[in-house]
Amino acid sequence: MTSPARKHLERVLASRLIHSDQAAPGPSALPSPSPAAGMAVQMHMRLALDLRRLKEIKSVQAKVEAKRSMLPEYEAWIEGWFSALEQTGTAREDEIVGTMMVWKIDIGDYAGALALAEPILAHKLALPARYARDAATLVAEEIADAALTALGRGEAFDLTVLQKTESLVADIDMHDEVKAKLFKAVGLEFLRQAEQEANPDEKAVLQANALGALVKARALNERVGVKKDIERLERALAKSADQTAQDTGTAG
Repeated sequence: MTSPARKHLERVLASRLIHSDQAAPGPSALPSPSPAAGMAVQMHMRLALDLRRLKEIKSVQAKVEAKRSMLPEYEAWIEGWFSALEQTGTAREDEIVGTMMVWKIDIGDYAGALALAEPILAHKLALPARYARDAATLVAEEIADAALTALGRGEAFDLTVLQKTESLVADIDMHDEVKAKLFKAVGLEFLRQAEQEANPDEKAVLQANALGALVKARALNERVGVKKDIERLERALAKSADQTAQDTGTAG
């Protein structure tokens, strides 16, 4: 485990290096004389070794646990990257930062992943080539898939994570199918909450929010699989409106 002093040094050197002329995506292009460059070489070598170790693990769950144990070793570097961003107002592509964003999604640290995703997307930074997809598509699809998997098991998924993801990718061009999955996840989480709500007025609000998101999902991809949910919500909202009208008439 990295000592506090080592973490502090990594944080300072990362901040110094990442936005300097010496910054580079990997160790081969980094000059060795400066302490910052030397630290960067060590960090990228560590990443290469960890990636090699992950490749040798067959179990998906074991990979997730391995990433969970590896991530703390890179937190100081990430903090240094954020420090450089705050100081300069610009972000620079970095293999470690991009990789850690993906790992944070993999281990379920969605808030941490989105904190990295926000500047990565705002500055239109590319992820390491091994990920194939652009950053926005990867973030939207992986979080949507995780949410749909949880919701399919009857479990809750943090709505703020879904809404934050939706906000981050709202103006970014990507395949309609990906955004459709994200809207579907938002809609189904609203629907899950509506089904547990006892207050009729609050329930109707949640149902309306669910319907709005699911309609957006269907508009982007008719085969996204929300037709029955939309029909069910439309019936429920119509019934709620009728009941409200009757109650109003009776009160009058």
